[in-house]
Amino acid sequence: AASKLEVSMPAVVEVESGGTARIECNFYIPGNDSYTYINWFYIDHRNNRVRLCHITGSEILEENADYKGRLSVGEDKALSISRVTVLDARTFVCQVGAGSHGEGENRTELHVYKVPEAPEITANPGGISVQSSDIPQIAQCVSRNSFPHPNITWHKNGEKLQPEDKMVKIPTTLTRESSGLYTVSSTLFAHVTREDRNSLYYCTVHYWLRGQIRTVESQRVNVTVFYPAEHVKLQVMPSSALVKEGDDIKLVCEADGNPAPVFSFYKRELENSWQDLTSLADTNSGVLNLHGVNKSSSGLYRCQTLDLDDMRQMEKDVELVVNYIEGVRVKMEPSSPLQEGDSVRLSCDAHSPVALDYQWRDEKGRKVAEGNQLFLSNLTFETSSNFSCKVIAPSVPGLERSKQVAVAVQGKPRIVAISSPLYVRQDEVVNLTCKAIAFPRPSVHWNVNGTAHEYVENQHIASNLTVRVNHDLLRAGAMCRVSNALGVSEKHIQLLDQKTPESKGVIIVAIIVCILVVAVLGSVIYFLHKKGKIPCGRAGKQDITKPEARKDKIVVEVKSDKLSEEAGLLQGANGEKRSAADQVGQSVVHSP
Repeated sequence: AASKLEVSMPAVVEVESGGTARIECNFYIPGNDSYTYINWFYIDHRNNRVRLCHITGSEILEENADYKGRLSVGEDKALSISRVTVLDARTFVCQVGAGSHGEGENRTELHVYKVPEAPEITANPGGISVQSSDIPQIAQCVSRNSFPHPNITWHKNGEKLQPEDKMVKIPTTLTRESSGLYTVSSTLFAHVTREDRNSLYYCTVHYWLRGQIRTVESQRVNVTVFYPAEHVKLQVMPSSALVKEGDDIKLVCEADGNPAPVFSFYKRELENSWQDLTSLADTNSGVLNLHGVNKSSSGLYRCQTLDLDDMRQMEKDVELVVNYIEGVRVKMEPSSPLQEGDSVRLSCDAHSPVALDYQWRDEKGRKVAEGNQLFLSNLTFETSSNFSCKVIAPSVPGLERSKQVAVAVQGKPRIVAISSPLYVRQDEVVNLTCKAIAFPRPSVHWNVNGTAHEYVENQHIASNLTVRVNHDLLRAGAMCRVSNALGVSEKHIQLLDQKTPESKGVIIVAIIVCILVVAVLGSVIYFLHKKGKIPCGRAGKQDITKPEARKDKIVVEVKSDKLSEEAGLLQGANGEKRSAADQVGQSVVHSP
């Protein structure tokens, strides 16, 4: 057992700023006697003791105004300080008096921590050159309002950077604010290479909290790195193998330097002569636009770069090939005027640096043949048309040209359709139609008066004549006459009087009666045969189909004097109209 008064306290108490610090004071008095008094002190910056409170029995006397309202003493005589600030980071002393046992004391270091704010990082806004002779500034990192002061380290792409002579410098500035908190500023200076254009830099703040080191990282930043170009590329957009006449293309020049150099463009005219095209280009982006290129646009183009930092020049050439089709022509053999029945050969030819295919199409765009020749035989007016030779470059999509040729078959007019015979009524207004084909274009004339309307389609010409039917027109009909410089054709239109429905009914009744008469005669012959009046055996057989000269014959003949009218009334079994002659039935019966 201890023989004297002993006071025990923790060596260190840690508390975060704004919290409550509890400092215990444990003591032992021999014989378990009670204490006489307890004093709490702190040590100021001059190493002087400043009493906070005096405790006797149940009485607590506070003597320091700085801690007024923030101090409390527990039943175990532990001192509690609320709303701790960094200014409270000092040494506290607990002094115990026990009468005859004398006086004892001990002390505790109060550590106050303030977690720093998230670090602020600022990258160099102006960019850094790889050719800089001085060590350039990369970025600056600031940690504010922490206690005690933290440490700052720098990292590039996850790797920690260490100060290195003439390569890396990391100066740090420490500032204590009026609040007692610290602000730490750290600046990174380092040389860069062109690979650092993609590097990410950040800083890490290291601080103490409750006996452990904690860290907080800043955002990642990238700095602009300036470096000269090492390679230049010049290309045609789209691919030069597919360029055709009429295309809009771009010559795109690219350099791998930063900033981009100044671009200039040239086209070779002669062996040692170059045409300056820079005025047509965007010298900042390195693009030369060529609109509607043609055959003469082909050639060697050059892009030249100039680095304004070191005035270094680089250049690159590219060959532009513009695919084209020219000189499309169609030859017709024979070339003399064509007549109906003639034959003609069409030949198509064109020039191009690439292989060509040929197609022939009619005036409706339908493909009629392939190859560079088209042979037409047995020509007619209907054959006359505009044919086109379509020339295609299969290796260059969209490259094609066409040439038209007119195949005109000449001859005198040929009437191909006419409205005859035409059934009409007296005083009726009717249209007479005459359609012909010919080349050169013919004219149509009528021998009767009326209102004529003409329609032309390709080689055909049609004339519609509107007339009123009278007795003379019914008797004589009308004549259509078509003529051109090569001849004349004419056709007659027959007009037939169309009877009334009553007369048609009489004719039908007469025909039915005739059919019944024939049926009756057939029945009589069959009856006589059954009665034996007409022998039909082998011995007494008579030929009833070949009348003898002495026999009298009975002729039953059905005729109509209105053949042309009845022709339109009767039809055959297949639904087609039969001629009037076919509609007259005859039966001849020889008497016995």
